[in-house]
Amino acid sequence: MVIETYQEKETYELGRRLGAEAKAGQVYTLVGDLGVGKTVFTKGLAAGLGIEEAVSSPTFTIVQVYEEGRLPFYHFDVYRIGDVEEMEEIGYEDYIYGEGVCLIEWADLIREILPEHYTEVKIEKDLQKGFDYRRISICEY
Repeated sequence: MVIETYQEKETYELGRRLGAEAKAGQVYTLVGDLGVGKTVFTKGLAAGLGIEEAVSSPTFTIVQVYEEGRLPFYHFDVYRIGDVEEMEEIGYEDYIYGEGVCLIEWADLIREILPEHYTEVKIEKDLQKGFDYRRISICEY
């Protein structure tokens, strides 16, 4: 499925709708260049899960856990991961195979440890279509 958004609030709203429909054990991977809107999408997903606290990218902590929504939300940013062993050190399996919803930014860096089934969300810009234009591809694996 491909969705085009033309405003930041539309990208947020797409995330919110997916969060509202998410089920326990759901894993989303989030792929896109720096500044493409991954955090905007993530904030929407968290809102759809009923999370009201501020959501930010866990670039230096690797994983941020939010537990006050209708399901726990595990937000990973693996941009700074050197190798898969670092993921094992933080106990990634407890999150990915847990009872919450997991979102992994830069997941292409740890593809070999992703679960068999996940939903990939790829966000791309096209400046010819406008500064806030985003092409968002959603694929089930």
